[in-house]
Amino acid sequence: MRYYVETDGRIYLTPSEEGLDLPRTDEIPFDVDRIAPLAGDDDVWFCSPHLEEHPRGWPSKDHVQDRHDATARVRAAVHATMPRVVVEGICLRDGQVLLVKGSRGLTEGLWTLPGGFLRFGETPEDGVLREIREEVGIEGEVEDLVAVRSKLGRRTRLHWVMLFYRIATAGVPQPRPDEIAEASFVDMDVAARMLGDEVMASIVQHLE
Repeated sequence: MRYYVETDGRIYLTPSEEGLDLPRTDEIPFDVDRIAPLAGDDDVWFCSPHLEEHPRGWPSKDHVQDRHDATARVRAAVHATMPRVVVEGICLRDGQVLLVKGSRGLTEGLWTLPGGFLRFGETPEDGVLREIREEVGIEGEVEDLVAVRSKLGRRTRLHWVMLFYRIATAGVPQPRPDEIAEASFVDMDVAARMLGDEVMASIVQHLE
């Protein structure tokens, strides 16, 4: 087992024959809190260190990708720790909420709220409207921010930051078959049971 130890944007690495690498459990001279395993094939855990002062000699995670002496395992671990920001649209009509069933990717075969990854340089409001347009072909208007949630994916082991927006929409949903298999407005209590994601289900269940 190896540990990915990070604090204040800096990571603890140890020298190896391959270059700077993630330390093994017996190569860490301080106590750590194990947080969660990282995505990837190796048995790597994200850890938070117990330190008395800022680790000035540790490399910045933002600069590791440019270091030729860092191993591929280090690069993969840095990538795995980057939070993924997603925007989710809560489109309500007459006591019902719009759900979509994915036809590919992480949501294939699962009912979710319309939404997806926030693009680089995009505002969350623009992102959620774009996702709704791309997935079901209707225009919308952001009414308000309902909730911000965070979770560690059970399957992906990634850190997800989820922004939920209430959206006013008009028109009939026309799902894009390359991404969305079905789209339907569903009664609120039924929708909470259909949603495959526990965080989404909780948000819908407690909507006012």
